[in-house]
Amino acid sequence: MKKILMALCALWLSAGACAAEQHHSLWSLQGKTNTVYLLGSVHFLNESEQLPAALDQAYKDAEVLLMEIDMDDLDPAETQQVTLELGMLPAGESLEQQLGKPTYSKLSTRAQEVGIDPLLLNRFKPWFAAMTLVQLQLVKMGLAPTSGIEQRFTTRAVADKKPIHGLETLREQLGMLAGLPERQQREFLLYSIEDTDRIAEEIDELLSAWRRGDSKALAELLAEGFEQYPDLYRPLTTDRNRRWLGQVERLLDDRDDYLVIVGTLHLVGKDSLIDLLENKGHKVTQH
Repeated sequence: MKKILMALCALWLSAGACAAEQHHSLWSLQGKTNTVYLLGSVHFLNESEQLPAALDQAYKDAEVLLMEIDMDDLDPAETQQVTLELGMLPAGESLEQQLGKPTYSKLSTRAQEVGIDPLLLNRFKPWFAAMTLVQLQLVKMGLAPTSGIEQRFTTRAVADKKPIHGLETLREQLGMLAGLPERQQREFLLYSIEDTDRIAEEIDELLSAWRRGDSKALAELLAEGFEQYPDLYRPLTTDRNRRWLGQVERLLDDRDDYLVIVGTLHLVGKDSLIDLLENKGHKVTQH
């Protein structure tokens, strides 16, 4: 369960860092005349969470923000249309038919635990039902998307009239999950309804590593997921990192300073954005 939750937090979270050398999930690299900051995001946080001063300073330095999607230009009507188009089953089909009665019974129980009518999920494709269950679990734990890193900095950027650009569109992002083979979608959903007793502990572990900037611990957790579920993790993480690499490199030729905000798991471990940049000869510094 830990692995699937961490993958979701990545769409939507050096070992041994001590008090004398505080690290954050924040990196930077120097362009010809500018600085590009790379901030690892968690998409759900408690509203009382205080962000480190280093993150605030990176935001103040940046003239432009770059996120996974362009958060300030999202059209609610278009968002709903794309989500329904990619997330709903065709007329006449149901999730119960796809899963079978025993598994659907588990899903129903899990849905009631997080406060959603199972009948609503019955029209969802497996990937969308999984996302919905995990998001509701996070909300139940007191974490909210409105308090996540992207939303906080989007609110500030809109007020400060700082432009925000996206690395991909909402359709592209959701399309990666909708495009998973049916077998993987069902596995995705099963991971999301099993082993629920440890969810709170696992999320706390993830957030603790994020707060410490513990890239080694995060990378080890990601490696576990790749080892067991490579076909699920590859499109969600490494494939996207490779697509984003050129976009980030082009920022180094600009005059403006940038704050790039992506899910933390895109910035740690093998084939992360940090790893790909370093392999291209760029010096990346963790703050």
